[in-house]
Amino acid sequence: MITPILKWPGGKRWLISSGQLPKISQYTKYIEPFLGGAAIFFYLKPENAILTDVNKELIETYQAIVEDYVSLEALLRDHHRNHCTDYYYKMRQFSPKDRISIAARFIYLNRTCWNGLYRVNKKGQFNVPIGTRTSILRDTDNFELLSVILKSAKIYYSDFEQTIDLSDEGDLLFVDPPYTVKHNHNNFLKYNENIFSWQDQNRLKTCLLRAKNRGVQIIMTNADHECIRELYKEIGNCFIVTRMSSLSSKSDNRKSITESVFTANFKLN
Repeated sequence: MITPILKWPGGKRWLISSGQLPKISQYTKYIEPFLGGAAIFFYLKPENAILTDVNKELIETYQAIVEDYVSLEALLRDHHRNHCTDYYYKMRQFSPKDRISIAARFIYLNRTCWNGLYRVNKKGQFNVPIGTRTSILRDTDNFELLSVILKSAKIYYSDFEQTIDLSDEGDLLFVDPPYTVKHNHNNFLKYNENIFSWQDQNRLKTCLLRAKNRGVQIIMTNADHECIRELYKEIGNCFIVTRMSSLSSKSDNRKSITESVFTANFKLN
C-alpha cells in the first residue's frame, strides 16, 4: 500500500489496514471533497478523480507534487539538514510565495509539529508547537510515484458542496468531514466546531441526499453519536467501525473509539 505523505488528524489509513473499509466495486469517477491525507485515494489509485479541500496550502502541496516533485524533494532535504527547535519556529512564521516552497514548508511542519495536527489562529497563522519527530525525509517516501498517481486527478481548492454536486450516477464519493460532536475521547471538539459547524453537517446531509438521488455511490465516515446517526439516517445504511485514538497527549485517553460509516447506492464485490 502507498504511504500518504502527510499525517492528518482523522486520516483513514487505519480504516484500510483494519479491513473495515467497505469493499469497493466498479465506479466511473472517484470524488473526495475533504482530501486531508488522501489515504483512500492513494489506496484505490483511481484512473479518474476529483480531489478538493478548503485548506489552500494542503491543495497546493498536492499540486506541487504533480508540478515538480524533484524540486520539492530538494527543498525537503534542506529542511531536514536545518531542522532544530529554532528553525522550526522560524519556518512556522515564514510565508513562502511560490508553490514548491509552500508545499515543502507544509510537509516539513506536518512532519515535525505535534502529532501532525493542522491548526491556525484567528489570523490564519499555523500555531502548532514542535513535536518530537526529527525525520523529514522517510524511507517510505516515493514522490515520483505519488506524482504519477496524482496526475489522474483534478486537484483544487473548493467548498465540499460544489465538489459533491459534480458527482453523477456511477461515481464514488468518499466523504470524511471534520467531526463536529464529541465522540468517545475526541479532545478536539472545540477546534472541530470552528472549522465544521453543525450547520455545515446539515448542509452536507442535504447535498449528499441530492447525490444519492442521482445514483452516486457514497461512503461517508463520521462521529459515532446519536445526533449524527439521526441526522444522516436518510443517506443509507450505517455501521460502526472501531479504531484507536492517538491524538490525546494523555496516554489514558488513547483508547479504542468508534466511528460511523454510512453507505448509499453501494455495490459490493
